[in-house]
Amino acid sequence: MLREVSAGATIFHFESQMEYLLLHYAAGHWDLPKGAIEPGESELDTVRREVWEETGIREIEIIPGFRKVIYYWYRKSGQLVRKTVIFYLARSYTKNVTLSHEHIGYVWLPYEGSLKRLTFKTAKETLREAHEYLLKNMHLLRQPRLHDY
Repeated sequence: MLREVSAGATIFHFESQMEYLLLHYAAGHWDLPKGAIEPGESELDTVRREVWEETGIREIEIIPGFRKVIYYWYRKSGQLVRKTVIFYLARSYTKNVTLSHEHIGYVWLPYEGSLKRLTFKTAKETLREAHEYLLKNMHLLRQPRLHDY
């Protein structure tokens, strides 16, 4: 059995309302940005790198106190793989996205729309927990800076 560990983020943008970034993968599913942890990288290094590579968003604010670990199984070249993904919560001050070759689309949606659009149960659970955390901890959010717009 193979094991893989990835890190990713529930990315949100907040102006007049909270919106979440979802990526449309070539395989057809909608999910959150994530990718494999490379040797020597911390989880947060991976989150920042993967968000930048997949979305073109260079600067994100990691919201302290949120870390969600999910597990699932899948097949890769006929072998069973146990996948672990560690998700953080991050704010983007921009909605400008430049997709990587891995994706065919993206969307910023309010919470309810995001929950409906996500394909996998684990992604929906992650979004639900991240959203609840944000609602309880709005005081953790910095005010937007003028040069962010």
